[in-house]
Amino acid sequence: MKKYQLKNIDCASCAVKIEEGLSKLEEVKFVNVNFANSTMIIDTNDIEKVKQKIKELEPEVEVEEPIQKKSFVSTSELAENKWTIIKAVSALLLLLSGIIFEKEIHNTPYHIAEYAVFITAYLIAGWKVILKAVKNIFKGKIFDENFLMTIATIGAFALDEMAEGVAVMLFYVVGELFQDIAVNRSRKSIKALLEIKPDYANLKTNGETKKVSPEIVKVGEHIIVKTGEKIPLDGEIIEGNSFVETSALTGESVPRKVRENDIVLAGMINQSGLLTIKVTKLFNESSISKILELVENATSKKAQTEKFITTFAKYYTPVVVFGASLLAVIPPLLFSEQTFTDWIYRALVVLVISCPCALVISIPLGYFGGIGGASRKGILIKGSNYLDALTKVKTVVFDKTGTLTKGEFKVAEITTANGFSKEVVLEYAAYTEAHSNHPIAKSILEAYSKGLNNTRIKNVEEISGHGIRAVVDGKEILIGNDKLLHKENIEHDVCDVEGTVVHVAVNKKYAGHIIISDRIKDDAIEAVSSLKQKGINTVMLTGDNKSTAEVYAKKLGIKEYYYELLPENKVEHIEKLIEQSNKGDNVAFVGDGINDAPVIARADVGIAMGALGSDAAVETADVVLMTDSPMQVVHSIEIAKRTRMIVWQNILFAMGVKLFFILLGVFGIATMWEAVFGDMGVAIIAILNAMRVMK
Repeated sequence: MKKYQLKNIDCASCAVKIEEGLSKLEEVKFVNVNFANSTMIIDTNDIEKVKQKIKELEPEVEVEEPIQKKSFVSTSELAENKWTIIKAVSALLLLLSGIIFEKEIHNTPYHIAEYAVFITAYLIAGWKVILKAVKNIFKGKIFDENFLMTIATIGAFALDEMAEGVAVMLFYVVGELFQDIAVNRSRKSIKALLEIKPDYANLKTNGETKKVSPEIVKVGEHIIVKTGEKIPLDGEIIEGNSFVETSALTGESVPRKVRENDIVLAGMINQSGLLTIKVTKLFNESSISKILELVENATSKKAQTEKFITTFAKYYTPVVVFGASLLAVIPPLLFSEQTFTDWIYRALVVLVISCPCALVISIPLGYFGGIGGASRKGILIKGSNYLDALTKVKTVVFDKTGTLTKGEFKVAEITTANGFSKEVVLEYAAYTEAHSNHPIAKSILEAYSKGLNNTRIKNVEEISGHGIRAVVDGKEILIGNDKLLHKENIEHDVCDVEGTVVHVAVNKKYAGHIIISDRIKDDAIEAVSSLKQKGINTVMLTGDNKSTAEVYAKKLGIKEYYYELLPENKVEHIEKLIEQSNKGDNVAFVGDGINDAPVIARADVGIAMGALGSDAAVETADVVLMTDSPMQVVHSIEIAKRTRMIVWQNILFAMGVKLFFILLGVFGIATMWEAVFGDMGVAIIAILNAMRVMK
């Protein structure tokens, strides 16, 4: 799979035409042409054949290798389109002079000067459109907007409505200009977003620092980041402390304090102090690289609405052309008082109105804007199909630890039994958990605080879903949940303990339990409440015991919760919820750990929380939240619904206005002038409406 830049691709129908043409080639396994950012993602072993096919389909379009780093320079829209503006002004002046000239000699049935002025204005405004139409006819591709405009305007000349013919072509060209400006603004917004990519890294070697490309820096090498510079690669701070701005990654403007041993991500901006960072990931594996890839490639996964409009436009235009042809000839043949001149004019008006530009351009642009706008808020949506899927979410399932709670465990209480002291229970628990990276294990080690003598530990064995067995000082130590005690037939007085609990047994004798506390995230209760207000059901899954799950569920306001679950049990629960949900309703799962990856993959919409979460969860997810805020789940659904609302506004507005003007054209009320608004006016309004979603 490789990405290419498409130069001079100036219409959405051209993008559709190229994509359809290339998909028919045997050499092409996959192709996606993105009009919104002028790119083509393709899987082929013969790019030359692809280039040749594109030349046949659209001779002006050039295929270029994407430049890895492009400096984003904002140029004025007037400068970019000066020749189109000059052409339009010249044609307008000639049109006005032709109208004045026509009025002065209105009693003369024919005048060569009149035709000379109008034809000159017509060719200045529309020679490109006419040329494209002719080329496409020779290629067998008749039904496009160029053909519609050429036939309609030539027909107007034939009916001696020269001023209207020139005006239609001129307004079409001006409309295309506004359309290009709107699309280019959208492209620039996305390009500006992608400018978060770092330009260079200050590589430290042999006591010297030199500027190099981030792509060539290796894992384990040291880089220097000065005040005001972007951090170019993911890494661990080995010297210095600072505040870093994370807005490019997370959408949050509040700076974050970092110090030695903290992990920092590429794309963060160092606001104060000098940082020395040990690189932990290559550039193409870094967080910023993944963000850029997700945003740029998101439009390759198209929503059903986009696919429908593309197919609709393919059949809609030929139907309208044949309908207009029948409109031109049938009424005069059936009714003797009707004239061919009148009905041919009406048919030409219908042709002008019928162009599907407004739909073909504004709908992909709406989805593209939604994905770009979400990424500014630290929400990465991997495709417009997932934007649509989010709008249908009726159940959100949360993992508890690290998703609804902070995952910052602390030992809250130690309860003993059978003559064991608190110090002994904690010591045996710490030694048994010595080699574990689990947050609960870390909290026990932190509470123990004394140094560990690893020679005291032997035969450590993890019992999946239950706990750990180890030999410490020659004694068999078992630590874990209540299920472990029952599995090993260890007598104990209490099963349900309020809170996250670790039971400890020494030589099959119950020694006591340690209660671990975890804090609910600041906005978790608000997120659950907001989802309920939107009519979305919330469910919590946890590996904790019943009493712990009950306490947290009550605090969060979640009525449905399941406890003592292994990773495979979570998948089973998701599958049950999907089966129980109504047809068309989606179930989303929100998680952050590596154990959550299978559940994220199984859900209708998988949401990975936190940029510092598991790579496996991020890779598997459909939506990636760069912060660990549960409210981002709410925001992602809101953005999806807003995007879909704007897309449907455009569909209904464009179809409604076009149908209205087609009816006016059929009944002879609308002229070519109204027809131009029915086409280009609607297209421009729809595009401007689509751009709203980016904000």
